[in-house]
Amino acid sequence: MDTLTINTLIKEAPVAIALLDDQYCFQTYSSVWEDKFSVPNSNLLGINLFEVMPYLKSELETVLPKCLRGESHQNDAKKLVVEGIVKWLKWKVKPQRNLDGIITGIILFLEDISENKRKEEIHQKAVEVAKIGGWEIDLLTNDLYWTDITKQIHELPLDYMPKLEEGIKFYKEGRHRDTISKVVARAMADGTPWDVNLVIVTAKGRERWVRAMGSVEMKHGKCVRIFGTFQDIDDEKRMEIKLNEVSNRLAIATTGSNIGIWEYSMLNEDFVWDDNMYKLYGVKRINFNPNNRHHWRRAVHPDDLDTIVSTHNNALEGKKEYETQYRIVTPKGEIRHLGARAVIIYDEKGTPTKMIGTNFDITELSKTQLMLERSEESLHRAFEKSTTGMALVGLKGEWIQVNKQLCSKLGYTEEELRNKNFQDITHPEDLEKDVALLNEVIKGKRDSYKIEKRYLNKEGKTIFAILTVTAVRNIEGRLSHFISQVMDISQRIKAEEELTRLLNITKQQNDSLLNFAHIVSHNLRSHATNLSMLTGFLEGEKDESEVTEIHSMLKDASESLNETVVHLNDVVQLKVGANEKMVPVNLPETLHTVKKNLSVLLNDKKVQCTVDMPHNLTVNGIPAYIDSIFLNLITNSIKYSSPKRTPTLNITTEITENHVILSFADNGLGINLKRHGKKIFGMYKTFHKNKDAKGIGLFITKNQMESMRGKIEVESEVGIGTTFKLYFENNQTPE
Repeated sequence: MDTLTINTLIKEAPVAIALLDDQYCFQTYSSVWEDKFSVPNSNLLGINLFEVMPYLKSELETVLPKCLRGESHQNDAKKLVVEGIVKWLKWKVKPQRNLDGIITGIILFLEDISENKRKEEIHQKAVEVAKIGGWEIDLLTNDLYWTDITKQIHELPLDYMPKLEEGIKFYKEGRHRDTISKVVARAMADGTPWDVNLVIVTAKGRERWVRAMGSVEMKHGKCVRIFGTFQDIDDEKRMEIKLNEVSNRLAIATTGSNIGIWEYSMLNEDFVWDDNMYKLYGVKRINFNPNNRHHWRRAVHPDDLDTIVSTHNNALEGKKEYETQYRIVTPKGEIRHLGARAVIIYDEKGTPTKMIGTNFDITELSKTQLMLERSEESLHRAFEKSTTGMALVGLKGEWIQVNKQLCSKLGYTEEELRNKNFQDITHPEDLEKDVALLNEVIKGKRDSYKIEKRYLNKEGKTIFAILTVTAVRNIEGRLSHFISQVMDISQRIKAEEELTRLLNITKQQNDSLLNFAHIVSHNLRSHATNLSMLTGFLEGEKDESEVTEIHSMLKDASESLNETVVHLNDVVQLKVGANEKMVPVNLPETLHTVKKNLSVLLNDKKVQCTVDMPHNLTVNGIPAYIDSIFLNLITNSIKYSSPKRTPTLNITTEITENHVILSFADNGLGINLKRHGKKIFGMYKTFHKNKDAKGIGLFITKNQMESMRGKIEVESEVGIGTTFKLYFENNQTPE
């Protein structure tokens, strides 16, 4: 066949075909090639293939040399990027031979299958997105085939090999398995296809809704093949079920709750009401036309007509949402309160075309709101007029609202209190217990609490109060705020303090009288003993000089007795009045007087007494008490001296910033403090078998020291001695 004929055949070929020489240059090509793969009005003859189609070079540069050696090559589909566009190309390459069988060039068939591939990809994606799997049963061979998606729907591995007897068992036992068995059996009998929605139980035990579709292939009236699709519709089906449930509940709710639905068309200005709307208005459909303005105006309360018209117009103009309340008057004269809400439907151009709304009866709600408003008004009046301080307190302790009584008690204005919290005005010593109880309320351990606490008013003065705190919770049960009631009990506390003071005075008076009786008995007995001894010495004494000396001692003893009697007059004063009776007392002078009064006893017992005390040392005290204390401590050291050694008594002083400390240290019998330490200052407590021991001396001494705001301490060791320390308030600068 000559070259011209070949060129003509190729030119008119219905496919894209080109002849290339051994240098891969175009010799000729079809019109289809020119339309699909070349630039319009361009001439490809003599031009290298890879210059025109560089994207083919990587695919064919190794193929074309083999073709020139006699090999053919074919590629069904290859995804390439052609001038920035993804294309799928299919080609076939064959050697061109002359009549002698010599290879003279290359025949290249090229086909653009991009559109088909895109459709395939879209279809595959659609299948994957729609979760549609395929299946087939060959009844001649009993072979069963499932696609990957079918296996995925059943939650099986992709290498799973399905078996004919197992497929039916995936359907949920009962209605679903019975249904698939029936439709398959009928299809095999008469060729009827099926399309059913059923539940399967996957390999992982989960229930899943599927759409099972199937057909059969019949030969000679006998079913030889069954095939179909299997789609996962679980999400859609469950949503449909829920939607139906919601729809049913909505239908029940609208009927049971008396909610009416209406629709208004802006195109023809027409209202459509459902049955509940007529029930709400108390009218019958046959007697009432919602599009009749006269009917409608007669039904709406005249005072609310303007409100409805304004709401309707503002919603259409986009100024406000359609939401309002109004009253209607039924044909029986009953007034009902209705709530109304609506939404507007717009077309694609944004023009309002329809309004859909609901009406609902809020008569009882309106009555309840009215009662609530009146209740709130009463509560507000009670809050403001209460004689008890009241406040609403936030969760962080801030004052939300306070009444006038609380402001008056605390001395703050309402604005000043709102800028504080309750912690700011609570007495520091009472804050911890208040906050602890409040935290228990916050944690739900209690609903309220009541305590006595102190507040500090604006001037810093203490206000005593009984605080009652009650939790307030919102409709969801969450803590909202607290109601605090503050009852001022400052006058009661003052009265209680005064009563306590009077009781203490009475007790102190009784103690003082008892103390006085003991002092009289104890102190006078000491003087009486001294006088008795002196008169005894006088009766048997012949020496004139000794008699003179005894007379002198008798004179001193009688003077001391007189001074003691004078001092005893001060003992009857109460402890509460001790401050007024306390005067500066010179301790060395008082001690010297006591020693002089006890000189006979000191000499008789040969007591070695040393005193280390500043000559001008003074303290604030009651002279009679200090005289009694010194007398008691010295006589005790003599009375309980050890018979095994010469008695010693060392009286020393120590001056600190707060106290003047006098120590009376002897070397007497000592006291077992482990045994008697807790009762050493008790009344009628004795620790030695001394016939003169009465057990009231240390009791009197302790009370006398405490009356002068001092104290007494003891250190003692049996067989070693005893030291008593007297602590007086220091009223002078320490050295």
